[in-house]
Amino acid sequence: TDVEKKEEEIEQLKMDCEHFRARLETAQADCMREKKEKLDLRQQLTEAKQQLLQQAEYCTEMGAAVCTLMWGVSSNEEAVKTILGGSKAVKFFTITAQTMESFVKSLNEDMKQQDLDSDENQFVLALAGIVTNVAALACGREFLVSSSCELLDTMMHLLGDMKPGLCTRFKVLMLMSLYNVSINLKGLKYISESPGFIPLLWWLLNDPDTEVCLHALRLLQSVILEPEVLVKSASEMRDTLPFQRIIALSRSRNADLQALAKELLEDLKILEYEA
Repeated sequence: TDVEKKEEEIEQLKMDCEHFRARLETAQADCMREKKEKLDLRQQLTEAKQQLLQQAEYCTEMGAAVCTLMWGVSSNEEAVKTILGGSKAVKFFTITAQTMESFVKSLNEDMKQQDLDSDENQFVLALAGIVTNVAALACGREFLVSSSCELLDTMMHLLGDMKPGLCTRFKVLMLMSLYNVSINLKGLKYISESPGFIPLLWWLLNDPDTEVCLHALRLLQSVILEPEVLVKSASEMRDTLPFQRIIALSRSRNADLQALAKELLEDLKILEYEA
């Protein structure tokens, strides 16, 4: 009886063993299938990343080429009027602001020198150049102040974010754009009343690049020579104005910077009168 019971137990164990073996083989097959699926998905992901990178490089290269052409074309007044009259003008300047911001965010904190020939650099410089040319025209200034304040805000924000000595050509183009916009009284009011505008100018005046300092002084002069705007900024200027830095710039070896700094020191005497 005991032998029969043991034989039954052994037979049951054999059946259980076969059952578990079958489950194991099924699990192994499932595992192999999942591994293959994962390998296939990883391959697809790698290919998708490569395609995305190629598309990004293509878009950057195309953007740099197209915007460089537009930069040249935008020096023509009729061309600018045509651009501004199109249905995509506002969208273009919104994308311009976003592209500039993305470019600055991508800059390495420890970046000492910039690849001026890279497509990314050419792309963003061309965009800044287009804005500068548009702002050089009365209709362009009015358009930017009325419909693209986001772009003006972005440029002022980025000028304050970039370290001294970095991306000087980009800074100069943005400063030229803001100066052109400041020729429009409404534009000057908007720029000068933006939070942190006066500290931004003092920050830019400490840049080692003479062109950046020159255009920062030009923008400051716009504020000082407009009585309606000066009255709102005079107090802050008197309290924070870096006279020593402007005096140092008036002794610069750069003739244009020296002359403008001396002229500005004369203009600043109005602050003493206002006081």
